[in-house]
Amino acid sequence: MRMKGTPDEPRFSVELLEGSAAVRDVIDKHIRDQTLALKSAFFVADLGVVVRRQVRWRAQMDQIRPFYAVKSNSSPVVVEILAALGTGFVCSNKHELDLVKGFGVPSQDIILGGTCKQLSHIKYAAKHNISLLVCDNEVELRKIARCHPKAKVLLLLRSESCCEREETVIPFGSTLRDCRHLLERARELSLHVTGVKFNIPSCCQDAQAFSRAVSDARCVFDMGEELGFEMSVLDVGGGFDGSEAQLDEVNQTLKPVLDMYFPLSTGLSIIAEPGVYYVSSAFTLAMNIIAKKSVARDFSGQVHNALSANDEPEFLYYMNDGVYGSFAGKLLCEDSISMPSAHKEVSAEEPLFSSSLWGPSADDLDQVVERCLLPELSVFVDWLLFGNAGATFTNGEEHNPPVFYSITECDWQHVHNCGVTLDVRMRNFSLIPCCLQPNTSKVSVSTPA
Repeated sequence: MRMKGTPDEPRFSVELLEGSAAVRDVIDKHIRDQTLALKSAFFVADLGVVVRRQVRWRAQMDQIRPFYAVKSNSSPVVVEILAALGTGFVCSNKHELDLVKGFGVPSQDIILGGTCKQLSHIKYAAKHNISLLVCDNEVELRKIARCHPKAKVLLLLRSESCCEREETVIPFGSTLRDCRHLLERARELSLHVTGVKFNIPSCCQDAQAFSRAVSDARCVFDMGEELGFEMSVLDVGGGFDGSEAQLDEVNQTLKPVLDMYFPLSTGLSIIAEPGVYYVSSAFTLAMNIIAKKSVARDFSGQVHNALSANDEPEFLYYMNDGVYGSFAGKLLCEDSISMPSAHKEVSAEEPLFSSSLWGPSADDLDQVVERCLLPELSVFVDWLLFGNAGATFTNGEEHNPPVFYSITECDWQHVHNCGVTLDVRMRNFSLIPCCLQPNTSKVSVSTPA
């Protein structure tokens, strides 16, 4: 949580959980604290998840250096701890560049991503010697040549569509034929193309898509070297959802094909852009029920206002945050929100009801969850917990709920094992010892519709 102080003092506090205390106990504590104050939505962040993701990455993806995609979650605490752990960063705008540079990240460890950049952002990158920029079209190439002639360009290679979600969005990236044209144009503009980036979305179930993308990248490398470019960077993009199984599957697919097309003897830098991987399961969003309505649903599924003997109630719950706040990502991706759990004591016999969840705006678009099964909830008393909420958080918005950061003693030891100390690498937050008594009486209930 943000703290006030002088520029030389820590700006954020992190609760160091002692003994058997866990993140759930932190959530319980802050919900209890809010019973005497305004019942506002809030995040609880488990920084141990971020640390363990980094440890796992080093163990399984040792030949690929991670560059954290800041757009996934621009929490300053997350950025600072990842900077201390040695990751690079991919920024999409000046605000993110300022944030990362503020933690002393070297310019060579920063990429200005995005394929539609403002001229001011390109000039800012040039001013701060941030040389790696992503490009997938001739217009962008000319902008870079004009504003940042010393840039090192990564050509974004279009990957084949491998999931339904990708088929409904505008494709980014260049085809192999377009890459040839862009390489020739870059040579005419005296721009240096230094490598290739591709991106396989996390929704893709075909692990072999990585193999085909690496093969295509090799073709672009060969084209570039034929035209006199020193191709030295391969960026395998994001698409890592945070699950251990997926990371293992991707690693098993990538390692042999990288050894075939880009052997270590070439001295190539291989990087990736995990974002959601680090933060999704690290954040939990707690929201209070501020209003509710009861409507009828008959056996045919039709909703109406008058209850009859053959009907069961369906509840519409209104929460103190919604699509115009923390759940803005739903406007881009319908399945970006995990099913919530009710933070209340329940018995096995307590009935579950069909429920829909809404934000506070009374707007038809402000529907957070269309249908889920929950016990009946009480206004201003009950809370809902949304896990995997890390990718919904964006820093710099005044309406964002506050974040309470925590880390267990065991996870903090992992940080120390990486050679990181507060006084040298992480000066912007302070650890506050926190001994919480585990609360075993609360049971979270969440049943998918």
